[in-house]
Amino acid sequence: MTATLSSTKTRAALRTSARFSAELLLIFAMLAVTLWLLGQMWSVVWPLVVGLLLTTLTWPMCRFLRRHGWKPALAASAVTVLFLLVAVGVAALIAVPVASQSGELTDGVVDGIQKLREWASGPPLNIGDDQIPKAMDSAVARAQDGVGSMVTTVITGVSTVVNGLVTAVLALFLMFFFLKDGPRFLPWLARQLPGRLATDIPVVATRGWTTLGSFVRSQAAVGLLDAVLIGLGLWIVGVPLVLPLAVLTFVSAFVPIIGALFAGFVAVLIALVSNGLTDALIVLAIIVVVQQLEGNVFQPMIQSRGLGLHAAVILLAVTLGGSLAGIVGSLLAVPVAALIAVVWNYVREELSEPTQEPTAEG
Repeated sequence: MTATLSSTKTRAALRTSARFSAELLLIFAMLAVTLWLLGQMWSVVWPLVVGLLLTTLTWPMCRFLRRHGWKPALAASAVTVLFLLVAVGVAALIAVPVASQSGELTDGVVDGIQKLREWASGPPLNIGDDQIPKAMDSAVARAQDGVGSMVTTVITGVSTVVNGLVTAVLALFLMFFFLKDGPRFLPWLARQLPGRLATDIPVVATRGWTTLGSFVRSQAAVGLLDAVLIGLGLWIVGVPLVLPLAVLTFVSAFVPIIGALFAGFVAVLIALVSNGLTDALIVLAIIVVVQQLEGNVFQPMIQSRGLGLHAAVILLAVTLGGSLAGIVGSLLAVPVAALIAVVWNYVREELSEPTQEPTAEG
């Protein structure tokens, strides 16, 4: 005998499903509006985010100075100036050796181009010297035809550089104020919020701050590991500018995916023009191995321990962030996922039933 569906239970299940779907739609609509507002205010939000990340990196030193009797303004000023000196020193560490060996690198580039022409003239390409000027003339003609788009591209590039400088200056000022007045922010915020929000928001903000600090420290550890391994490989192969390339690898580690590609491309190019094709291929192999170890072993292990996230969640977050917002999305994917986990864990704690201890009878 086949069982028949209960109309009462069916209608109740449909009403529950409809109510649940409507609530999900409202949540997604709220998220969409929030993301739209963030996009409209991105010129302010992005310097704020960069300032917070820089503050998590420099706060331990500022806290050390304040605990040893320094005034907040003096400690923040000293840390900010020291940060600027370190940033300028890193830039000089990269630029000075490159400038001192620019002649050698230029000669290497010329020799590399000559070798490339000799290789292209042989089989299987068999490109003759008379075909190269024709190709150059064709390229010049195409460039002249697309001069309008080229001007637009240059203007866009200049605008991007200017926006980057403005963002850096704003982030630096925000870092100073965060270092100076940061500890007073949560008590002030608690006084402005009503009811339970005066307790919940500061607790979540404190946990989020700890999470951001863990992210920055773990990213710095991964970048340092990359710089040491790749720098050691370049030194063994005999590539020039080992120290600047190692510093560039460390700095680029804070920009996932694109940063590693850029640093690797620079290292392979310098190896090609200075040591030849064989050493360039060896350097490429070293970089690929180190990057694979970083992406699949080191970074998920270090960040999963520091952020309380599973390695698979971190990998999926970086992939999703990159597909949604490119480089910025890849950079912010892990801390955003960690902050979402912080909020979710706090909500679960508040909504969970208190566990009752079993009482002994008799």
